[in-house]
Amino acid sequence: MEFRNDPALEFLASRRSHPPRLLRQPAPNRDQITQMLTLAARAPDHGKLEPWRFLVMERAALDHLAPILRQEVLAAGQDDAAAEKAVSALASPVVVAVISAPVDSDKVPEWEQFLSAGAVCLGLVNAALASGWGAAWLTGFAAMNQGFAQAHLGLAKGERIAGLVHIGTRGEVPPERPRPDIAAKTTYLGDPA
Repeated sequence: MEFRNDPALEFLASRRSHPPRLLRQPAPNRDQITQMLTLAARAPDHGKLEPWRFLVMERAALDHLAPILRQEVLAAGQDDAAAEKAVSALASPVVVAVISAPVDSDKVPEWEQFLSAGAVCLGLVNAALASGWGAAWLTGFAAMNQGFAQAHLGLAKGERIAGLVHIGTRGEVPPERPRPDIAAKTTYLGDPA
């Protein structure tokens, strides 16, 4: 096949997320982050609406948010263990919030625009991994609690976080995990074999 890209296929066959607890300093610098964001923005986007935006949280911002997040989790009625788990996600060297920012459109429904933001999340993880960084796409309390996101991350009404992409220097290699049974998950419609 003329346009086959074996290195890209090998990357996709071996890619795996690096949990935030395995990420170390240093973080990528702003130029490196901008390059990754540029690659991530090459996501499916029906109507060219760009229904998403980025919020890059560097170490100082994450340190500022950690005690606020802890208090918000406790105020929501969760226990200390839940608060610690939520705060531990802010220990990454840098976290990029991919924010779904739907655009009014008669042709592109909001759910499809949210899927575009999800595609950006995966594109950002893959751009970070391909650039040699460790990365993972997570959500958690900081992403799912609209009150926290609006008050402390500046989300506007109608916006929500599609994902928090954690990026940093790779630590130990995470173990391989079981992968889906593709045959059990796939149905073909077409000519009988």
